Amino acid sequence: VQLQASGGGLVQAGDSLRLSCAASGGTFSVNLMGWFRQAPGKERKFVAAVRRSGGMPTYADSVKGRFTISRDNAKSTLYLQMNSLKPEDTGVYYCASRPQDLILSAVRDGSQYPYWGQGTLVTVSS
Repeated sequence: VQLQASGGGLVQAGDSLRLSCAASGGTFSVNLMGWFRQAPGKERKFVAAVRRSGGMPTYADSVKGRFTISRDNAKSTLYLQMNSLKPEDTGVYYCASRPQDLILSAVRDGSQYPYWGQGTLVTVSS
């Protein structure tokens, strides 16, 4: 499975961005898909995940109510709509894929995802 993330950029606090992750190879529709981010000098952290059906999305507390994860299985594409961006949202955003579903408590664990995209940089200025 190959993942290609895009849509990052430099924005001001309060602005919006939409990230995309195009998948090829494998069977996208059966995959658990997630977004993670890594701030400068910090560890990569979970942002959001969505199951194959698009239902029951899971979010990190820090983005809940501002970010929306979605997927278009027909286009094999994962999205992350980010609204009301804050400087602390700055980082490299990675999309990740797993062929099998996970229990809710495990979807935040990056080590459970075998496939990763190259990342797209989001910079939010104050």
